Amino acid sequence: MNDFIEGIPALIERAGWLAPLIFILLHLIRPFLFIPVIVLCVAGGYFFGFFYGSLYSLVGLTLMSFSFYKVVDYFPSLRNRMSNMKQKVFKNRQMTLGQVMILRMLPFMHFHLLSWYLMEMTDSFKEYMKYSFGGLILPSLLFTSFGQAIGELSLYGSLIILTALGVVFYLLGQNGPVTYKWEKFFTSRSMSD
Repeated sequence: MNDFIEGIPALIERAGWLAPLIFILLHLIRPFLFIPVIVLCVAGGYFFGFFYGSLYSLVGLTLMSFSFYKVVDYFPSLRNRMSNMKQKVFKNRQMTLGQVMILRMLPFMHFHLLSWYLMEMTDSFKEYMKYSFGGLILPSLLFTSFGQAIGELSLYGSLIILTALGVVFYLLGQNGPVTYKWEKFFTSRSMSD
């Protein structure tokens, strides 16, 4: 196992200029492989370091946003499916551009759903790409820096962190989804009088 893990950086070094290209293309096929955005960004930080990992992730995610716009524009049935998904997730909630950008930083928020939301908020392809690119900068930097931090830990340190995260993930899923009411935590003044 240790030889395999030590061999991955050597494989990337031998791939030369193809490694960044493969990594960027992996962002484009990521939805078909069901790989979350955070996993690829963390891998970019681990394999390429903070600067290049962020750069390659930003390029890959921007190309993904570009291709999503074109595919949704070309296939009306996909447009209807995205509208239905948006209705299920967000109901009739109206969000600002800043809120959509903050949601982009949430690790397991649906990437294409937020892209769809941006498509509906913007008036043109150029405006969509501008806001999409701007909204991808911070998540790319954040997740890639986490990947670099993992890469700088020892193998045992990385395994301990991943095991701890797995345990927390498991424990949080034990009780199923929990809904909290606003009034339960914040009583209004009129109710206390």
